[in-house]
Formats: sequence, structure tokens, C-alpha cells
Amino acid sequence: MKVILLNGSPRAAGCTFTGLNIIKEQLAENGVDSQIYQVGNKPVIGCTACMTCKQPGKGGQCAFNDDMVNTVAKALDDADGFIVGSAVHFASATGAVTSFLDRLFYCRFGMNKLKFGACIVSARRSGTTATFDQLNKYFTISQMPIVSSCYWNGIHGYTPQDVYADEEGVRTLKILADNMAYLIKCKHQSNVELPQEPPRVATNFIR
Repeated sequence: MKVILLNGSPRAAGCTFTGLNIIKEQLAENGVDSQIYQVGNKPVIGCTACMTCKQPGKGGQCAFNDDMVNTVAKALDDADGFIVGSAVHFASATGAVTSFLDRLFYCRFGMNKLKFGACIVSARRSGTTATFDQLNKYFTISQMPIVSSCYWNGIHGYTPQDVYADEEGVRTLKILADNMAYLIKCKHQSNVELPQEPPRVATNFIR
């Protein structure tokens, strides 16, 4: 049982990382392994619609190899869950993590089905719920059940130390980790057959 954690903040050890690390520790308490990947502070190119990832034999790999997208894509093959963390920039996810996720989810389209997804967002003050909504859309279009907590998964603070002072936020993240672990264990113990979906239909609304 494993969960992939993605730090979408340019700061490798900032508030977003601190929140993800709280989740990582709580997952470990539940016997679930996890690993944090850093988007980093270098520019991340967005999807260029080159369609290379759709060519036979590409196996969900992006044409660009100068960042962590393909590393995370490969790690998701054997993962049960995926949690994305982002700082809030102008009431949105960071530009780097948005470009990262655009490429990751496009090259793996259909491959994340029924893996559990969740996101956490970090801000000094506000913009968390708008960012929370933005990130969850990656999961809903990918048939990934979203794991919830007792509140929207936002933490507040200007420094990592501030995050720990946000006791309600810390509690929210721990409950999220507990719920993720519980659902993963339920899935592993279930013998229910996975649902079969009908053939894809792309309706063209232009007449």
C-alpha cells in the first residue's frame, strides 16, 4: 500500500511540504507507505499537445524529460493514492504544479482510474478554497475517488512553524491521512469486481 505525495510549492521545505509531511507521518501510523516528490523551483513546461505520449509503446510517458513528471508518472503505476499539495498563488495553484499536472494527467489519461486522490493547499491567509476546487478537478475527470476530511484541506501560515500552530489545519490533514489509509485497506481487502465502462464517446457540440 503506497501513496504518492507531490509538493507543488517551489520551496522544498516550506509550509506545503510541512503539511505533506504531517500526512506522510500519519499514513505511516496506519501502515501505509508514502513518498514525497518535489516539483522544485525550476520552470516546468506545460503540455504542448505534441501527442507523443499517445503513441504506441510510450506507456503514459511525457515527451519532456527535464523535470519530475515522468518519474511521478512511473511511481503512480504501483500507487494506491495520490495527494497533491500546492501553495496558493493569486488564489490558484502554483503555475509550476498546474503545468506539471496538465502533463501528468494527460499522458496518464485513463491510467489513474480508481486510485484515491486528494489535495492540500497552503496559504498565509486566503485563496485556499479556490485552489482546492481547481486541484480536485484533475481527480474527477480521471475517475479517481476523492478522499475527504472533516474540513477543506487548507493549512495556514507564513512559516513551517506557523503550520503546526494551525491546530485545526493539522487535525484536518491527519484525518485526511486516516481516511485515505482506511479506504486503501478496504480496496485491498475487497473482492468486488471493478466496474466496466462503456466505449468512449466524444460528442461534438459544434453544428
